[in-house]
Amino acid sequence: MPRSWSYVLAGALLALAATCAPSQELLDQIAARVESDIILRSEVRTLSRYQMLADGKSESDPAILDRLIDQWIVRNEANTARFPHPADAEIVQGVEHLQASFASPEEFQARKKQSGLSDKDIQRMVAEQLYLSNYLDSRFRPAVWLKESRGRLHVEKFLKESGK
Repeated sequence: MPRSWSYVLAGALLALAATCAPSQELLDQIAARVESDIILRSEVRTLSRYQMLADGKSESDPAILDRLIDQWIVRNEANTARFPHPADAEIVQGVEHLQASFASPEEFQARKKQSGLSDKDIQRMVAEQLYLSNYLDSRFRPAVWLKESRGRLHVEKFLKESGK
């Protein structure tokens, strides 16, 4: 009999602990894992909201997730190359350019309110966009520009010398 009371008491304590424990709240979810990093569901939602602000529409969640994975790859390359982040003045100019893309400041404010993004969110997204696009521009833009006439002369000379 004493042994059965200990089971009853243990069960009662467990039941009491379960009802008294604070409920758990889900803060975020993992949308994808890329190597040793993760992309959170909140990052997908933020990019979706930014697209809604800038373009008036957003891509599907799977397309946004693909875009975030691509950005992760480029960001890691840029970080490895120690590529400089944009200056604050460049970020401010980027935000101003985004605002100027709207017909009026009121339209921008209305779309911003509709998207649910704060000024800080917008600045962070513009900074990230500038960082990635500046890095890609530096990697893939032509290193040498020739005027068409000089370029043609060089090509013709090369073809003549190579016998083609």
